[in-house]
Amino acid sequence: MSLKIRLARGGSKKRPYYHIVIADARSPRDGRFIETVGAWNPMLGKDSENRVTLNVERVKEWVAKGAQPTDRVLRFLAEAGIVERAARSNPEKAKPGKKAQERAAEKAQKAADAAAAAE
Repeated sequence: MSLKIRLARGGSKKRPYYHIVIADARSPRDGRFIETVGAWNPMLGKDSENRVTLNVERVKEWVAKGAQPTDRVLRFLAEAGIVERAARSNPEKAKPGKKAQERAAEKAQKAADAAAAAE
């Protein structure tokens, strides 16, 4: 049985609240779980101390038993200093597409031509 540390959604419509749970990987998102080890309230400000709450001892025990956190939960655990999260960097993602690069090149060429004509 592969275990996941993941989010189970609660709260009402347009007011999300998530429980951080230990669950079998095959069970549904809001379905059966083994234990609740924390909570995440995305409606609170990022600087709020109650935004993410964790039972650190229980999380460490489950990680030692082989439970794998999902990407979002891994961020929370890394912030709490429980596990290490590899830094991800994709510099290609921030670059504009081909059409935008062509438009920028055309705009730069027109500006250069206008500057040359002004002299």
